[in-house]
This record gives sequence, C-alpha cells and structure tokens, in this order.
Amino acid sequence: MILSMTGFGAAEARADGVAFRAEVRSLNNRYFKATIKLPETFQRFEGDIDRLLRSMLGRGSVTYNLRVKDENAPSAYQINTAAVRHYVDKLREITAGQSGIQIDVAGLLEVPGVCEPADIDPAVLDAQYRIVEKMTREAVERVIVMRRAEGAALQKDLEQQCAAIRSGLEEVARRAPQVVEEYHRRLKTRVQQLVAAASVELDQDALAREVAIFADRCDVNEEVSRLASHLDQFGELCGSSEEAGRKLDFLTQEMLREANTIGSKANDAQLARHVVEIKAAIDRIKEQVQNVE
Repeated sequence: MILSMTGFGAAEARADGVAFRAEVRSLNNRYFKATIKLPETFQRFEGDIDRLLRSMLGRGSVTYNLRVKDENAPSAYQINTAAVRHYVDKLREITAGQSGIQIDVAGLLEVPGVCEPADIDPAVLDAQYRIVEKMTREAVERVIVMRRAEGAALQKDLEQQCAAIRSGLEEVARRAPQVVEEYHRRLKTRVQQLVAAASVELDQDALAREVAIFADRCDVNEEVSRLASHLDQFGELCGSSEEAGRKLDFLTQEMLREANTIGSKANDAQLARHVVEIKAAIDRIKEQVQNVE
C-alpha cells in the first residue's frame, strides 16, 4: 500500500514543571528535506532529531518544531545587564540633543545578547531529550497514520485512472486492425476509379505492397503491449510495501512515451480520441504520484 507525503502529527509531554510539545509537518518533495526548529538549549540535539526523522520518514519536506516551556524559577532567562547598559549608552549618544525620543527598554530585551538562557545541568538536559525523543516518535507515528490514510485515497484514484487507461487500450487494440482494412478498401476503390478512367489494369501486387507499408507504419501492437505491461508493474508497486514514489514516477513517464508513440501512428480519428483520453489519464496519474512517498 502506498503512502502519501502529506501529514501532520503532534505530541505533548510534561515532567518536573517543564512542558514539551513537538509538531511534525510533512509535504511532498523529491528527496528528504528537514527543517528543524529547536529552542536554544536543545540546539545540540539537532543532528539526533534529523536522524530520527530520516529513519521513520522515507522522503518529503518535513518541518519539525519543538516548544519547551519551563516554569521553574531557575530556568528563567537571565538579562545581561552589561549589554543593556552598552545599548542604552549608544542609543543616548545617537539621540543626544533630539527631543521627544524615548528608549524602549522592553524592545532591548529582543536584541541578541541581552536575554540569555540559564545554564542547565547536562544530566537534566539529557533526561529532557529522552522525553523529547519519545514524544517525537509519537508525533511522527501520527504523521505516518495520516500519510497512510492519504495514501489509501491516492491509491484508489490511481487505480481508477489505470482502469481508464486499460479501457482505452482495449479500444485501441480493437480499432487498429479495422483502420488497415478500411484503408485497404479506400485505396482499392480509389485506384479502381483511376485505372478505369485510364483504361489500364489494376496491379494487385502494387496495391498489396502499399497496404502492407501502411499496416507496418500504423502497427501499434508493440506499444499497446508495453503500455499494458507498465500498468501491471504500476499496480504491483501500489500494492507493495516498499517506497514506490520514484518508481511510479518513472513508470508514468514511460507510459506517456508509449501513448505518444501510439498517437503519432494513429492515422484515424477514433484512435486519436482514445489516445487523448489515455494521455489525460496518464497526466492525472503523473500529478498524483508526485505526492507518493
């Protein structure tokens, strides 16, 4: 069963007055790409989070956001008073002699280097990361559940499009021999009219050669067979447990190649209509498989 690359999952935990929340969002991408947003004190674990996400999610554009709220007094941010004085002095120097200008001290708290996180015991931080790791796994598992549900809907639509292509191929295979027969009849009638007017005898061998050349030029049996084979492989991949997105995308390109060849050989209005319907279904598949993991 295929998986979508679209999903969302979140998990929360609380321990010793510290609240954690992890959110994971996933969108389609040709490769795995992670954007990880962590509080400053957890920056050292970015590589661990990245490896964890990679191990659980095959591919996609993944955004990970961790929020930590520590209500313990020692954990409050410390204000670098020396930095504040330096900024205030500089601002006063710049605004000297200008009336009506006030210094926003609250705004200074957002300036880099003014507010600094309190130091955390490494053992406490490691214990907190173990909580974050477990919580992250839970969030990713919820992403996978959503991906699986989205994948089921994708697979249903893909199967419908494949069925439409098979139906069109059956019509092409049925109509193709009739095109040659009709060409034979039209050519024979036309030649008979011409030779009758010129009072010459019809060369049956030349007529047969012309029809054979036309039949060879319009023969689509090989393309129909290959396209049917691609559809079989497509169905097998959709039912397998492996990551099928890239292979499905490749098969879709091959299916479109065969459909284009059939279209170029289709010297008939009915065949051309069937080819247009087949290519439309392939285009819909191509769009859908971009979101398959």
